[in-house]
Amino acid sequence: MPVTLAPNVLSWASAIDETTVDQAVALARLPIIHPHIALMPDAHAGKGSAVGTVIPTVEAVIPAAVGVDIGCGMVAARTRYTESDLDRIDLSTLRDRLERAIPLSPGNYNKAVRHDHTRERVRELEMLADSGGVDLSHSPKWREQLGSLGGGNHFIELCLDESGAVWCFLHSGSRGVGNKIAQKHIRIAQAHCAERGIQLEDRDHAYLEQSTTEFTEYLAELRWAQRFARLNRDEMMDRFLAELARIFRDDDAGESQRVNCHHNYTEKIALDGREVWLTRKGAIDASEGRMGCIPGSMGTRSYIVRGKGNADGLFSAPHGAGRRMSRTQAKRRFSAADLDAAMQGIVYRPGDAWVDEIPAAYKDIDRVMEDADDLVEIVHTLRQVMNLKGT
Repeated sequence: MPVTLAPNVLSWASAIDETTVDQAVALARLPIIHPHIALMPDAHAGKGSAVGTVIPTVEAVIPAAVGVDIGCGMVAARTRYTESDLDRIDLSTLRDRLERAIPLSPGNYNKAVRHDHTRERVRELEMLADSGGVDLSHSPKWREQLGSLGGGNHFIELCLDESGAVWCFLHSGSRGVGNKIAQKHIRIAQAHCAERGIQLEDRDHAYLEQSTTEFTEYLAELRWAQRFARLNRDEMMDRFLAELARIFRDDDAGESQRVNCHHNYTEKIALDGREVWLTRKGAIDASEGRMGCIPGSMGTRSYIVRGKGNADGLFSAPHGAGRRMSRTQAKRRFSAADLDAAMQGIVYRPGDAWVDEIPAAYKDIDRVMEDADDLVEIVHTLRQVMNLKGT
C-alpha cells in the first residue's frame, strides 16, 4: 500500500533514500502535474527526476522525464523447450553465437541490414518518419542500429520459469538515435521555458506545452523513437530465437507467447476526469489485464506479470530492481571475484566490465515485488541460466 510523501506524491517504495523523495516532491510542485505523482517500489534518484516515477501532466510533456533512452523496455518469449532439453546443448556456445548475431555495447551496430524481417522493420520506420516529418539527419546509421543491444543494464538472458519452460528475455531501447532525439528536445524544452520566463527548480523539469509547434514536433519524434525501441527488441528476439532453434537443429523455437513492454515513455490517457500525458520514467503499464516484464538484477529472478489496474498507482508498476548504489560506488566496493560468486550456476562472460551490475548494487527484487503486490500479479517467475551483456 502507498505512503503519502506530500499532498500529491504517493510512494510504493519501502526502501527509499532522501534524494529520491526530494526529487519527487520538487517535481510534484510543477503546476502541470495532475492529480499526483506515483513512486514505484524500485524508485531511485535520477537526473532531474527519480527513476521509477510516474508523472501525469496536463497539456504538456517533460522531455527529460521521458529520458534519453526513449522506449527502453523488455521483451520475453516462451519457447517449446524445457529444462531437460538444455542438457543437449552448450550454453557457452549459444552465448558466443548470440554475440555474433546481435551487436553488443554502445556504438556497436550491424554492418548492414541483412535479414528480411530487419528490412521490413526498417521500411516501417522509414514510412513512419516520412508521414510524421521526423528529421533523422542527426543519425545516418539508425538503420544499422536496429537489432543492437547497447550496454549498461541492457542484457540478453535465457531463463527457466517455475514449470521448467525455457524463456528468452532481453532489455534494450531506442539506442543512439533515440538518445539524439531526446537530447535535442530536452534542449528545446529548456529554451522554451527560459524564453517564457517559466521558473523551474531544476532545468530538467523543463516542459513543452501542447499548444506549441515544439510540442507537436517532439511528439512526432517521440512516437517514432518509441516504435523504433519496440521493433528493436522484436528484431533482437527474432535473432535470439533463431539462434536457439539452430543450436537445437530445429526450424524454429516454438514460440508460444511474447510480452513486449516499454518502461521509458509517455502516452495520453484519461485520468481523474481529465486528459493527461502519463510519463513512465522507469515504470511499466499495469492497466488491468496488461502483461508486462519486471527484470531483477544480474544473477537474480525476473517476473512476467499481469496488471491490476490500480488507479492510485496510475495504472503502473516497477520496471526492475532499481539501483541502490551508483556505478562508481559499485566498482569501488566490489570485484570481478564478487560478481563471479554471485553468478554461480549461470553462464556469462566473466570480467571487470560488469562489476557495476552486480546484484548487490541493486535493490532486492523480491522486496520490490512484495511492495508491488497491489499493482501487479505474478504470472511467471524466471531464473537465469545464461546472461549476456555489452560493456
